[in-house]
Amino acid sequence: MQHLQTWKRILTATLAAALMVGALSGCSGSKKAAAPKAAPTASGEKIKINFPTASASGALYAVGAAITNNWNKTVPNVSASSQASAGGIANLNMISEGEAQVSIAISSNVYQCLNGTDSFKGHAYKDLKAIAGLYMNPNQVVVTDKSGIKTLTDVKGKHFAVASAGSSVYNECAAHFTTAGLKFPDDMKAEYITFTDAADMLQNGSIDGAWIMSGAPASAVAQALTAKCHLINIDDEMITKLQAKYPWYAKYTIPAGTYPNQEQPINTSAIKMVMFCRGDLTEDTVYKLTKSFWESIEQLGKSQKNLKGLKPADAVKDIANVPLHPGAVKYYKEIGVLK
Repeated sequence: MQHLQTWKRILTATLAAALMVGALSGCSGSKKAAAPKAAPTASGEKIKINFPTASASGALYAVGAAITNNWNKTVPNVSASSQASAGGIANLNMISEGEAQVSIAISSNVYQCLNGTDSFKGHAYKDLKAIAGLYMNPNQVVVTDKSGIKTLTDVKGKHFAVASAGSSVYNECAAHFTTAGLKFPDDMKAEYITFTDAADMLQNGSIDGAWIMSGAPASAVAQALTAKCHLINIDDEMITKLQAKYPWYAKYTIPAGTYPNQEQPINTSAIKMVMFCRGDLTEDTVYKLTKSFWESIEQLGKSQKNLKGLKPADAVKDIANVPLHPGAVKYYKEIGVLK
């Protein structure tokens, strides 16, 4: 009997130890941080670059696809893929959380993410780095001819499309209308819809105006301007006030004839689109990505109008003081853009 009890005690202790090891292993696994997704885990394995863009129907999606396809052809050991996303703010969140490695957004959102302000309050990503400033993304305020809207202050009391709440475009509306002295969005009948829906509603006259932020020409604006609608100016005084509060704004002119029935140039504000990345991408990787992008820019510009005519000398300007990745700095120094 004593021998049997001894074996029971041994068996009980063994089972308890096994259960403890299993429990500890489970806890350890749940807390283990994921390895950086961009880092190769074995010699010769390709570095994966996930590149979120915006809606699959938008221009930015096509730009991202062109860039990643080019990298796959020209940068050894890189496997890059673009994907549709909810846009700039979502892209930055994916970068900061390690779900993506490279993306594009307007410089204001990049600045906010780096510094933990506005939509990124409480969760700054301090290791965010810029690769290149790209093209200007102008604000385009489209109104119906019958609306009587001539300035931003005239939007008070009107039925106006402001995109989805919390989006980059919504934030643009907030900055501009607040600077113009309106209480946003309370001073208007706000419509939270896509550019496509806004263009349709402008065409049939069911809204008075819409805020479109996109490279020009934008298809939604072109559609609206075929149906008794026009663009309004954002004057220099307004832009100067904006620049005093926000370091990313620039003056921009949409040339006459950019759109149907647009006989006069339109003065507006614009923000540069910035290609950015995680800071933990290696210097060598980002150097090669940057070099490939600029050495292929002429070919990229043939397929993507927003990339046409871009120059490396402008890539380090108007990027809201977001620091360049060391790999990008190496390339810009190599070609004489930086000293």
